[in-house]
Amino acid sequence: MPAIHLSVLYIGSKSEKVLDTCFDETISLSRINGVLLDEIDLPKKLGRPRNIHLGDQDFSAEYVVCLDFYINDILLSDEFLLVPQLVEDVVMGGATIRKWRIKLNFDDNSVYVDPKVARHQLI
Repeated sequence: MPAIHLSVLYIGSKSEKVLDTCFDETISLSRINGVLLDEIDLPKKLGRPRNIHLGDQDFSAEYVVCLDFYINDILLSDEFLLVPQLVEDVVMGGATIRKWRIKLNFDDNSVYVDPKVARHQLI
C-alpha cells in the first residue's frame, strides 16, 4: 500500500517543529526519529520494550513520547515510539490514523481530519 508524505507541526514540552511525516496504515504504531526528538520533548521509558521490524532488521523501542500535532489546523495528540534507526522523521501509523479517523487521499497526496471528530474526542 502506498504512503503519503506531508509536513506536520509537532509540539512538545521543549519546543515545536515541522517534520516530514509519512502516513502509513501498514505500520501499526506511530514512530519518531530519536535524533529529532531531543529538540522537541523528553521521552519516557516504556515498562517493556516494543519489538519492531524495519526493512530486513528487528529493533527494540525502549522509549515513547506523547506529542500534540496539527493536521489542517486541527489539534490532535498521540504517542510515538522513539526509533533512532528510523529513516523518516515521523511515521504516522495505522493506530493513530484510525484513532483520529484520518482519511488518506492517495489521488492528490492529502489527508483529511473531520473537525467534529477531533473536537468530540478532546472534550
